[in-house]
Amino acid sequence: MRRLASVDMASSPQPETRVGSRLWHITLSVAGQEAPLADVRRALEQLAHDHPFLLTSRYANDHAEIRYWEEARDLHDAAAVALRLWGEHRSSAKLPPWEIVGLEVIGRETYHQRVAEGYGPPPASPVGVHPF
Repeated sequence: MRRLASVDMASSPQPETRVGSRLWHITLSVAGQEAPLADVRRALEQLAHDHPFLLTSRYANDHAEIRYWEEARDLHDAAAVALRLWGEHRSSAKLPPWEIVGLEVIGRETYHQRVAEGYGPPPASPVGVHPF
């Protein structure tokens, strides 16, 4: 290996230790102007096809809730991905021009603890796209 004369190997930064990924439960809420229910359903089904990790979507003609698991290093990364989801797929899935009005990101352990204690969301069942 050739060393550069201007770089002191002893003082060069060591590679950052990579933190393992974790699973985060995401609930993304969107809302806006009314849209035909059939169009909303079709768009959410396309989003589920484009983003295969979606567990369930519930919708009405003026709002929707999307729940899924995201793998990310930390909460900040999971939230950043979740906040981009709607905008990045707006054109390809023909999603309504709604805005994000809510976001919840919780760790896997917290999700399961809430469900076990009876105050969390029930497990996403049935999986898929459903009206409210």
